[in-house]
Amino acid sequence: MNNILIKNGRVIDPSQGLDEICDVYIANGVVQEIRKNVKRKATTEIDATGLIITPGLIDIHTHLREPGREDEETIYTGTRAAAAGGFTSVCCMANTRPVCDSRTGIKYILSRALETGVVNVFPVAAITVGQNGEEITEFGDLISAGAVAFSDDGNPVMNAEVMRRTLEYTSMFDVPILDHCEDLNLSNVGVMHEGFIQSLLGLEGVPAAAETIQVGRDIELLEFFGGRLHICHVSASGSIHLLRRAKKRGVRVTCEATPHHLTLTDELVKKTNFDTNTKVKPPLTSEEDRQELIRGLQDGTIDVIATDHAPHTDKDKDMVFMDAPFGLIGLETAVAIIFTELVHKRFITVSQMIEKMSVNPARILKIERGTLKAGAVADVTILDPNRRYTIRADKFFSRSRNTPFDGKKCRGAVDTTIVGGRVIFSKGKILEEKGG
Repeated sequence: MNNILIKNGRVIDPSQGLDEICDVYIANGVVQEIRKNVKRKATTEIDATGLIITPGLIDIHTHLREPGREDEETIYTGTRAAAAGGFTSVCCMANTRPVCDSRTGIKYILSRALETGVVNVFPVAAITVGQNGEEITEFGDLISAGAVAFSDDGNPVMNAEVMRRTLEYTSMFDVPILDHCEDLNLSNVGVMHEGFIQSLLGLEGVPAAAETIQVGRDIELLEFFGGRLHICHVSASGSIHLLRRAKKRGVRVTCEATPHHLTLTDELVKKTNFDTNTKVKPPLTSEEDRQELIRGLQDGTIDVIATDHAPHTDKDKDMVFMDAPFGLIGLETAVAIIFTELVHKRFITVSQMIEKMSVNPARILKIERGTLKAGAVADVTILDPNRRYTIRADKFFSRSRNTPFDGKKCRGAVDTTIVGGRVIFSKGKILEEKGG
């Protein structure tokens, strides 16, 4: 295996409180040394002058679609999109076809990742059989097979008793539930955020309470019955208020927000003339909600920035707004959007960005990633904070193109992605084509 010396970069590692210009030496797939003027022989030398060296980014919320919808994404294409986006690890959600609710499903994903993937793939298993919300899966068996968390993402667990049993059962293993919070009775056939814009456009609305009520219910269940809960794709200001208060009480709840909910609002549906790439779940909300999400990032209420990468074919998205599927892709745009709209506008620091995209996801999942400490697996992302470019969906490595950010001018990009001591992506190119 190649030895890699990364020189003269700004190393930011919140897990060590490190932020300084120095060198990073990698050998045998492990970080060996971080200090100034490392004098080591290396088969690969990278000049990181003006660049930022971070622990490999981790996306806690990705949809790879395999098995079942390989026309939208595969482990092959999705992991290459991840590498291009600076992610060295992704957690793939269970809403595949068939649903990943068995040992066989977990083993299939891990074997395909080994054969065709270029980043680490951590499977998330379903909470309930078939994601039907009725019968919980065999959590212990799925964990032993390789599941790192459980989620019925795409389908909320509507039955409070089922969620109670889920929290009690998983508390024995101390693994998180990645919770899709939505009251289906309230969201019903809604397709965008309920409010002034929705009324103006004449579309069916989804009230913010559809999320907030479920967040409140599950926090209460967690506080009473124990376990660990991670709220997915938070979008409503009311949810942030509930989460902030729960954390102050010491409740073991964490949450994530997506780049699109942090930077876009329901106004975009009107501005883009019903572009179906703006149709997501939960829907893009109001500017007031967005501002509260940013405050949540700043004060630590929001622990993670996750993409909720949800690929769809052009054919599926090329429908009227009411009928098109929910979801957009985000693996290859997340870094650029966060740098452009949040870091460079001084809403958050680079260190906060890295903490929420690497350190915290690793901590929540309890995986040995998210750090550049000596002896750690050499998953490293090198970022160029000042590179200016325009997002081009037709250049994506992902199989799908459903993004509202196509054509957006950005400042900040991924330079290099290193996974287990292997340079997978650099300067816009995938360098490793083999799996493993």
